Amino acid sequence: MLNESVVRLLKNGMWDLATCADGEPNVVPVAFKDVTEDGKLVVGDVFLDTTLNNLRENHGRIAVSVYDAQNLEGYQIKGTAEYLTEGALVDTFKAMVEKMFNGAATAKGALVITPDRVIVTTPGADNKKEI
Repeated sequence: MLNESVVRLLKNGMWDLATCADGEPNVVPVAFKDVTEDGKLVVGDVFLDTTLNNLRENHGRIAVSVYDAQNLEGYQIKGTAEYLTEGALVDTFKAMVEKMFNGAATAKGALVITPDRVIVTTPGADNKKEI
């Protein structure tokens, strides 16, 4: 589902996570992120309280926007998120966050997002095309 262009942009671009509950949308940028070998998106939870509340309310439904602002390449990935509070992924994000914030903050867990759909958001002929 995630082709080479999508994975490259996910590894290098900015991500915004979008969730919704009770008709109230929420979107947040994330800095602690990665893509697993099997094509799942993972996000370290440092300040995701509203996102997590929304995921509980909407059965884990989430959208991720990834983009390169310089060349306007972008994708929207819709899927389902699962929250982990322990394990290797969580340990990796804890170490990453603690290093960046010199111990002043830590990751509380990790979101593992299983993509259902990938939609092109790059301007042009393929815009809104599902890959």
